[in-house]
Amino acid sequence: MKKALFIAGGWDGHQPDKIVQLFSEDLRAADFECDIESSLDVLADVERLKTYDVISPCWTMGSLSKEQSKGLVAAVRGGTALAGIHGGMGDAFRGNLDFEWMVGGHFVGHPHVGEYSVRIKDFDSPITKDLPGAFAYHSEQYYMLIDPAVHVLAETEYIYEGRHCAMPVAWIRMWGSGRVFYSSLGHEPAEFEKFPEARTLTVRGLRWAAGEL
Repeated sequence: MKKALFIAGGWDGHQPDKIVQLFSEDLRAADFECDIESSLDVLADVERLKTYDVISPCWTMGSLSKEQSKGLVAAVRGGTALAGIHGGMGDAFRGNLDFEWMVGGHFVGHPHVGEYSVRIKDFDSPITKDLPGAFAYHSEQYYMLIDPAVHVLAETEYIYEGRHCAMPVAWIRMWGSGRVFYSSLGHEPAEFEKFPEARTLTVRGLRWAAGEL
């Protein structure tokens, strides 16, 4: 049985408890054993972290102690996966360069809030298999600083102040022996009911990270 550790906390505006509850239930339905913590202290316990297949932080902003940062990075490099969404992982622990580099990108802003389209870029991944080539979304459209070494699964066209660019929405990478998955979708839990493609993408990303897909 695969094991997942969810860590809920940080800025309340992203409703971390509800997000973690939603996706822990989805993983339990896929026969995962899930633990939920509301403190970052667990990240300093490398031996415990190594017992999990995937760690999913939902902790917008906040900060890690030196021991917590080292523990998380060591666990992922050793083979425990890291997977998360939106600000819970993409805007977590601002200024922690080790964490931001491991994730593969970091939030800068969302000047556009409203409708936009998510386009699948990699149709061969088990995470995106059978998803439509593009799907509508309505939320904060994240602009992020991206490591060009990540493997992009989905992107959106970002238009701001007359500038256009393809902005990654979801990606994967390896960090040492650990798999990493990130999606910028999911400002509110209700979005995963309104836009089921985003929920499918997230659940598959968590499962892929854990080595199940």
